[in-house]
Amino acid sequence: MNDSSWGAPPQHGYWGPSDQGPVQGAAPAGPAYDAPEAQQTRPMPIVPDVPAYGGDQDDDRGAARLSGPLFRDESPQAQSYEQPYEQSYEQSYEQTYDVPQSPPQPVAQQNPEPMPDAPQPAPAPQKKSAGRDLGAAIGVGVGLGVVIIASLFVVKAVFVGVIAVAVVVGLWELTSRLQERKGIKAPLVPLALGGAAMVVAGYVRGAEGAWVAMALTALAVLVWRMTEPPEGYLKDVTAGVFAAFYVPFLATFVAMMLTADDGPWRVLTFLLLTVVSDTGAYAVGWRFGSHKLAPRISPGKTREGLLGAVSFAMVAGALCMQFLIDDGSWWQGLLLGLAVAASATLGDLGESMIKRDLGIKDMGTLLPGHGGIMDRLDSLLPTAPVVWLLLVLFVGSG
Repeated sequence: MNDSSWGAPPQHGYWGPSDQGPVQGAAPAGPAYDAPEAQQTRPMPIVPDVPAYGGDQDDDRGAARLSGPLFRDESPQAQSYEQPYEQSYEQSYEQTYDVPQSPPQPVAQQNPEPMPDAPQPAPAPQKKSAGRDLGAAIGVGVGLGVVIIASLFVVKAVFVGVIAVAVVVGLWELTSRLQERKGIKAPLVPLALGGAAMVVAGYVRGAEGAWVAMALTALAVLVWRMTEPPEGYLKDVTAGVFAAFYVPFLATFVAMMLTADDGPWRVLTFLLLTVVSDTGAYAVGWRFGSHKLAPRISPGKTREGLLGAVSFAMVAGALCMQFLIDDGSWWQGLLLGLAVAASATLGDLGESMIKRDLGIKDMGTLLPGHGGIMDRLDSLLPTAPVVWLLLVLFVGSG
């Protein structure tokens, strides 16, 4: 059967052939349409006959049309005959039905990424920093040293006054930081008066006078705090007693060293060993430090710095005991230097714990490049009773 054998559609309600048979070229017997409507009807686009896909000869073509070339080096000629058909069909469809075309969208220009193999400039090496104004620290240290040595070898009583002033200022810094950071109100007035009296009592009456002054100062703190409301009483008086022991009582041992015949030299030995220990720890730790000593307490301290403190202090101790202390010996100086390095380091770590708990870096700003008075007394205060005791054991109290 070919295309010309198709007859007109049957009339409405007629389901079989007519008596006369089909008439060639007869008009359709279906529903009638008006001529204007028929003229307005748009003809369907003429689609050229193309071989249908299928069969063995079209497998490659179909695969190429649906999914592109099977291999990267395959020639795209298999698709060439399809492109005119697809393009002509799309163009005729758009022209016939007036399909609107969207304007081309601008393509955003992307910045090309740098090649991964491109050489990058090496960062400049960073220099180690001391973390403080070294010039100001040296200047202040030299000034304090001049005042201490001048008062120490001129009149002993003047040096006792220097100790008392340092104690009062240190108590003021400590109590101020406690109130600011923790809300602890340790009474400053009885602490300052009792601390100064403690230093004088230790110089005049020795260890016995220092203990009595310490007990009276603690009692004065308890009574003074009773004049205020009871809220926070326990923590305030506890902090007050701690401050009385930590600052003035430990400082009293320096005044007790001064009472010996070679007292000024003993105090100088104590100061020199402590300073040399701190300097050795700083110099060696800054240059060679790589293993942290106590990172949770003081991240800047290293084990190499501790070894430097011990080495420097032992050498200085041997020299001081041999040439500055009456009846002293170099081997005693080695032990003394070792003990000073240990006590100075523990004292520094102890104050670092206090400052870390308070959330501060320095106790004050009175001394440029150093911080406050308490930042200089941190290693001196716990070292004073150690040096006093060892000197008494080695050469006596006289």
